[in-house]
Amino acid sequence: RTVEPLEYYRRFLKENCRPDGRELGEFRTTTVNIGKCSITTADGSALVKLGNTTVICGIKAELAAPAVDSANKGYIVPNVELPSLCAERFRSGPPGEEAQAASQFIADVIENSQMIVKEDLCIANGKLAWVLYCDIICLDYDGNLLDASVFALLAALKNVQLPLVTINEETGLSEVNLKQKNPLIIRKHPVATSFAIFDDTLLIVDPTAEEEDLATGTVTIVTDEEGRLCSVHKPGGSPLTGAKLQDCITRAITRHKEVKKLIDKVIKSITPK
Repeated sequence: RTVEPLEYYRRFLKENCRPDGRELGEFRTTTVNIGKCSITTADGSALVKLGNTTVICGIKAELAAPAVDSANKGYIVPNVELPSLCAERFRSGPPGEEAQAASQFIADVIENSQMIVKEDLCIANGKLAWVLYCDIICLDYDGNLLDASVFALLAALKNVQLPLVTINEETGLSEVNLKQKNPLIIRKHPVATSFAIFDDTLLIVDPTAEEEDLATGTVTIVTDEEGRLCSVHKPGGSPLTGAKLQDCITRAITRHKEVKKLIDKVIKSITPK
């Protein structure tokens, strides 16, 4: 495994399994915690574990004036952090390439899937809107960061309750009613499913960090609950045939159902009766 890691892996792949005992199309154990058990100071939070990969997401809601050119829209600001504590490969300091690429990927998923419509975040046209700061921090990195990040973001957003805000017509000032809170309007539920490509032809799902390093490429498919394709993220590497890509999309749609079921189950368990 140390001297010839790729050959070591190939021996397992020939038998249609992986060194950790999983089949090629098998995901690692997935768990999610939503709400106060994650971050008490956030307006919404969730902790997701995908095997050893652990990601926490906290949402902070603040009030701001909308931009002049989009007076009826609020803002969503995602940020992915890969601190040095989550793996040896990351260094302290400003965000590296991988963290920046992950933040951009999350921003694209929010935009393409229309999970939150920015118009829904507007309180008073041209005067006041919500800003959602979505901080996604990796606590333990063992591959497949994108799947865990999208899952944690969705679960945390479903946990957000925004207070009622009105503008006093006499004073022109905003008034916040903390006693009356409403859940965030989430219009779509995107879920990411990542694959590693081995030797240009073989696809394995939910790769570990070691598998990502040995792979000849990776691809991430994002779908919503209607089976609609929201995003295909393929940063270089081996090309995929149309048939292989279709296979990935089909598997991603199945995975979506599993993740949505898991989120619904957890939310049901924390909702007051």
